[in-house]
Amino acid sequence: MNIKITGKELKATDAIKNYIDTKAERLKKYFDTEDIDLFVTIKKEREDQVAEMQISVSGDSFRAVTASHDLYASIDKNIDILEGQIRKMKTKKDKQNMTESIRIKETNRADEHEVENEILKTMYYSIKPMGAEDAKLLLEDQPQNKFLAFVNIETGKVNVIYRLKDNKNYGLIEPEE
Repeated sequence: MNIKITGKELKATDAIKNYIDTKAERLKKYFDTEDIDLFVTIKKEREDQVAEMQISVSGDSFRAVTASHDLYASIDKNIDILEGQIRKMKTKKDKQNMTESIRIKETNRADEHEVENEILKTMYYSIKPMGAEDAKLLLEDQPQNKFLAFVNIETGKVNVIYRLKDNKNYGLIEPEE
C-alpha cells in the first residue's frame, strides 16, 4: 500500500503517520492487489482538525472527509466511511457478477438442450365416449385447453374437436372410413 500524507497548516508527525499506517491496514483485506494508493491530507480549519482521505485501486476511487477536534477521531471516522464505501462497491460488483454468471449458465443450458424434431412432452388423459356437441360443451368449460380427443358414440372412432383461432368456432377431426 502506497500512503502519501500531506499536512496543510498541520505537521504530519511520526505518530500520526504510524496511526494512519495501522488503520489503513483494515482496508487492505478488501483488495487482492498490493497496488493501493492512499492519499491523506490533514489540515486545521478554525478549531477543527480535518482529515481528508482518498484511496485509489484498479480504477476505483473512494473519498472521505471529516472534521473533529481530535485528528485521530477524524482519521478513525474516515477509515470507517471508506470501509463502508468499499464494502458497498464489492457487494454490488459481486451481485452483478453473480447475476451475469447465472445468465451465462442459463444461456449455456438453453444452448446445450436445444432439441429439434423430438417429442418433448407427453400428456395422458382418458378418452370418453360422447357426442360431438357434448365434446364442444366440455371444451367450452375448459378455456385452458385448445382441443379435446373423444370417442364419438355415433361412429365408435376417436375424434378430436379443437378451438379455431377466432376462439368462437370449433373444428372437428374425424378419421376416414
